[in-house]
Amino acid sequence: MGYRILKSDVSDLPELLNMAQKAFVQAFTANNKPENVKAYLNEAFTLDQFREEYQKEGSTFFKLVSGTQIIGYTKVNLTPAQTDVHDPESLEIARLYLLDEFIGLGLGKMLLEQAIDFAKEKQKKYIWLGVWEHNPRAISFYERNGFEKFSSHPFPFGDEVQTDWLMRKLI
Repeated sequence: MGYRILKSDVSDLPELLNMAQKAFVQAFTANNKPENVKAYLNEAFTLDQFREEYQKEGSTFFKLVSGTQIIGYTKVNLTPAQTDVHDPESLEIARLYLLDEFIGLGLGKMLLEQAIDFAKEKQKKYIWLGVWEHNPRAISFYERNGFEKFSSHPFPFGDEVQTDWLMRKLI
């Protein structure tokens, strides 16, 4: 089956949002309170929020498609849109999501390589991201791909404050 990564446009947002909600629920429901998952979805995964993020200077969305179906995506941020580091030498991978049924096929790495290529095109020296400290599958994936933990930050999630590891890779 052929997979392609394309830069998203505004018309993709409804389908991208639907895929992102599904992938988020798949990734985070098992180890979190359902009410916190729902609260975060209602805050971060709405069409208005996606539209706002899409239009923000410095943010770019890439979609991974199988045929015509969006099965994954990554959102990258240049300095004006970054959440933490705000280093003009860096690119943030703000989100990298893939539907469960496509994990293990090398597609996450394909999305990651798209982000790295974009960073190189923009002449960045490193890429960084935040990953939940209780997501061993994601942490292992990033470590296998050359990322190292350099810090952490609090991540409000419903009625909890969780911890995200900040990880980076020189490119």
